[in-house]
Amino acid sequence: MNYVYLLRCADDSLYCGWTKDLDARLAAHNSGRGAKYTRSRLPVELVYHEAYEDLHDALSREWHIKRMSRKEKLRLTE
Repeated sequence: MNYVYLLRCADDSLYCGWTKDLDARLAAHNSGRGAKYTRSRLPVELVYHEAYEDLHDALSREWHIKRMSRKEKLRLTE
């Protein structure tokens, strides 16, 4: 399974990514081994995710979410 996810960082910014193991990736982010963006914004909290069988579909969705406005991303979390 492939997951697209949104994290809320400690500075209230949002980070979007994808992974095959959501729990391990969240742990990596919170331990400082995640994306460079999140390392200085710890801790992070998982606020949204979607599951996809196909990697291409997950990467395409990640691409679309990253181009959304903050307001649109926040709507996903409601």
